[in-house]
Amino acid sequence: MNSAISDRRTAPFLVLLASLASLGVAFASQYWGGLQPCILCIYQRYPYGVAAVLGVIGLLLVARPTLLRAVLLLAAIVFLVDAGIAFFHVGVEHHWWAGTAQCGSTLSPNLTPEELEQQLLQTPVTPCDQPAWSLFGISMAGYNFIYATACGLATLWAAARRR
Repeated sequence: MNSAISDRRTAPFLVLLASLASLGVAFASQYWGGLQPCILCIYQRYPYGVAAVLGVIGLLLVARPTLLRAVLLLAAIVFLVDAGIAFFHVGVEHHWWAGTAQCGSTLSPNLTPEELEQQLLQTPVTPCDQPAWSLFGISMAGYNFIYATACGLATLWAAARRR
């Protein structure tokens, strides 16, 4: 196997691995750890799904360095978008600014009183401004900001190396 192609597999593989690791931690925290995510927590998962798909596409394009570089640049942008969402969430947690309209409730509008009662009983409300977990004073959103920023910068660096 060509060593240049083997070397080109590293970056998209790490993009895929980093994305799946983050999603794994998020889902494990929710389903095994019992931490109910707020809407901003959910929003932070989507970019990792997109980055995982870009990692797979990158693995398929290792023989085409120009396209691989473009995919890595897109993945870097996606990671940095996730960092932006996480930073926004940290700001909501610290009351620097208000959250989105969905941050306090996921209730559907225009419900009958009976339907509203059923939805209230079945839907746990997880506010965005109260961290469900923290370590050393840093919430999961804070750690995600650090992680997504590092992933974005590392992927940007890998894309820049691909000339």
